[in-house]
Amino acid sequence: MQFELTASMMCANYGNLEQEVKNLEEGGIDSFHIDIMDGRYVPNYAMSLNDMRYIASVATKPLDVHLMVEHPNNTIEIFINALRQGDTIYIHPEAEYHPSTTLQKIINAGLTPGIAINPGTSVETVMEMLRIVKKVLVMTVNPGNAGQMFMPYVGKKITKLLALKEEMHFELYWDGACSADKILEFAPRGVAGFVLGTTLLFGKNVPYRDTLKNIRELKF
Repeated sequence: MQFELTASMMCANYGNLEQEVKNLEEGGIDSFHIDIMDGRYVPNYAMSLNDMRYIASVATKPLDVHLMVEHPNNTIEIFINALRQGDTIYIHPEAEYHPSTTLQKIINAGLTPGIAINPGTSVETVMEMLRIVKKVLVMTVNPGNAGQMFMPYVGKKITKLLALKEEMHFELYWDGACSADKILEFAPRGVAGFVLGTTLLFGKNVPYRDTLKNIRELKF
């Protein structure tokens, strides 16, 4: 079964970030998930613009940039200019007065537009944006920190989105508390990719190659 695996780089070892990127790519990761937080939209700070630029300079695989910031339209060009064709930018619709304007800038730059949906955000409130994005990142935990517990009610939201994805031409991605049992359940149902953090990938003292191989060989 085909599904994408993306590494949550806020969980990586920053003592040797270049080697982390190389080990993940050699291990078979599909992309790098970059969490940018401003301490306002979420009560935390994570990766910086320079972290993103550095990973973009050493990685050959795409970047998925997740902007957890207020009013991303004010700074979106900074991120656009640091990325490459084929990279993705996710914004949170609640963080912007007119999110479609920000998404159009991403589209015009030749990047992949996406929205991230918080656990407390209903599908109905983002329905029109589903028609213009290519990716939808479903947050199964409240954004801002790694290592949180999965919120079971988000599963019903995923069911709703899966029923819409063919009509509206987007792919669905999972972010937060991603365990093997969640991949086993939701990949066959149509979730296209999973962000891997401390639950499965990082801090395990196991080579990334072995971990990623074991995930891809799960018995569906």
